[in-house]
Amino acid sequence: MKIEAWLFLLLGIFFIPVATVYGFMVNWSEHVGFLAIYLVAGLCLMIGVYVHFTGNRVGPRPEDRLDAEVHEGSGEQGHFSPWSWWPLVLGLAAATSFLGVAVGWWIFLIGAGLAVIALVGWVYEYSRGDHAH
Repeated sequence: MKIEAWLFLLLGIFFIPVATVYGFMVNWSEHVGFLAIYLVAGLCLMIGVYVHFTGNRVGPRPEDRLDAEVHEGSGEQGHFSPWSWWPLVLGLAAATSFLGVAVGWWIFLIGAGLAVIALVGWVYEYSRGDHAH
């Protein structure tokens, strides 16, 4: 994960002077633009630091080594819920929330409540019912 970490860290460092130059170019009067670029820099730095620490913890993957064979990357890649309906409910909750920002805040509150229900259902999906482990 060394390449991914450096990519995100360098992008985060790159966006800081870009946001500063943009702020000077608009005379710091257009607040959304330079703040958004600063936020992009912060998000890139957060992802880069997370990937760096995770890469140090788990060690080199087959795709990080030059002497790796193709078969070393085979096998289970993670745990996925193929029959879960909760991602669809969470997507509908996000769509309802975005609609609420555009139309009315009362719709946003409905979407936020639905999002809480969907997140709790998705997190505890394998802790209860038929699929409990």
